[in-house]
Amino acid sequence: MEVQRGDTLGKLANRANVPLERLERFNPGVNTRRLAVGQRLLIPTQQERAPSGGPYRYQIRAGDTYSSIARHFGTTSGRIQSANAGTSPTALRVGQIVSVPLSGSAPRSTPASSSASSSSSPTPPPAATSLPASARRWPWPLEDYRVVRRFGTDSRGTLQPMLLATQAGARAKSVAPGEVRFADGMRQLGEVVIVHHADNLQTVYALCSRTLVSVGQQVKAGDELCEIGKSNDSQRYDLLFDLRQGGKPIDPRQVLR
Repeated sequence: MEVQRGDTLGKLANRANVPLERLERFNPGVNTRRLAVGQRLLIPTQQERAPSGGPYRYQIRAGDTYSSIARHFGTTSGRIQSANAGTSPTALRVGQIVSVPLSGSAPRSTPASSSASSSSSPTPPPAATSLPASARRWPWPLEDYRVVRRFGTDSRGTLQPMLLATQAGARAKSVAPGEVRFADGMRQLGEVVIVHHADNLQTVYALCSRTLVSVGQQVKAGDELCEIGKSNDSQRYDLLFDLRQGGKPIDPRQVLR
């Protein structure tokens, strides 16, 4: 996909009908604050997966080599080759699925192919992260809440963000000063607000029914961001809250007081 004048990563995600998080992970070298007109981004397909920390499940495109894939994802061609021992790097086929281990992830021992499944043993949640001094004792995004799902992996090994249940009429509040980078609807997540903070930290507030801020707006800790919507599945008023540093998920309990 080619960046056009006025585009933001959020607009591009909506245009491509993919979650913003997946678009970010498939374009790790892109500076989201400095998109250039004519710049091309990689749009993930339905067959591709980008779990936190990798390995990625990547679909070969025309002209791809292990070297070009490695450059895009910030890894090495040797790691990709080791993770796909049964695949010849000189005979890659368009549409073929390969495993792409990232710099900090261990390569997979089984080869990947176009018919390979993405099943694997459950992955433990990320270890505690060393956070900057600015990320200390932030308030919770809701005044009245209960934690109905903690940050961590589910029974299938999929990393799940924190889910907070609250009351009708509740509004999510920014947990720290920052700039609103996204305030719009996203498929399966309702209305979503993403705020960027100092030290490359980001907070995500999803499953809202109405946003109360706009892109580019500066907010303070405690400023209202969105109204919480009622979930059709749970019949609760839920807020999905996610905390990241440089796109890497962090357990909010490390930061919230």
